[in-house]
Amino acid sequence: MKFSDPLIQGNLLRRYKRFLADVRLPDGTEITAHCPNTGSMLGCQPEDARVWLTHSDNPKRKLQYTWELVEVAPGQLACINTARANAQARAAVEAGGVAELAGYASCRSEVKYGAENSRIDLLLSGHTDRADAWVEVKNVTLAEGGKGYFPDAVTTRGQKHLRELMVQVEQGDRAVLLFVVNHTGVETVQPADHIDPAYGALLREAIEAGVEVLAYRAELADERGEPSGSLALVEAVPVSVEP
Repeated sequence: MKFSDPLIQGNLLRRYKRFLADVRLPDGTEITAHCPNTGSMLGCQPEDARVWLTHSDNPKRKLQYTWELVEVAPGQLACINTARANAQARAAVEAGGVAELAGYASCRSEVKYGAENSRIDLLLSGHTDRADAWVEVKNVTLAEGGKGYFPDAVTTRGQKHLRELMVQVEQGDRAVLLFVVNHTGVETVQPADHIDPAYGALLREAIEAGVEVLAYRAELADERGEPSGSLALVEAVPVSVEP
């Protein structure tokens, strides 16, 4: 998948109230953009960082700009728009780009399930010889020394999703946690035990119970480290769960 609108470059002034970011455009104009990320965005808001926005002409929108990408280090980009991860995952699965999830005839999004009132990101069905696959998608943007971590803040919601996935395995279906790596500097993915040790412990319990864990990196930058315009998942990334 690609950005449907041209990207507009600017420099980050500040992010505040979770959903707002002030950005200075190349002509010196300062605008307020929507920040579509409810997390801490740890490591993804360096002072005066280069950022890229999309613009909407929809008169019903309060904010016309949406923050999409940030340069977290020279030549390294991260996509902070968490809404993109589900679309990236679905496009990759439907195109056969996630080998472990290939061969399903149907892919549905936001299907209600579970005792804890959840919605699964992707429900795959109609495989000739495999059980239905319940796929929970997580966006990875926190990186330290080439290692990608999830979550970037304590997540009771993420813990709930792991419990729901374990129940699906008990019922005879496949349950998959798919990390979408939206950071070009990430080489491996692992639980952020230093941020949310409860999530890390529960993830290992889920793996023991049969939950599958995958990670795929998105193509965000070209050979110069500039935005490529693409959000496609391009390659698998190793997952490490050693304490």
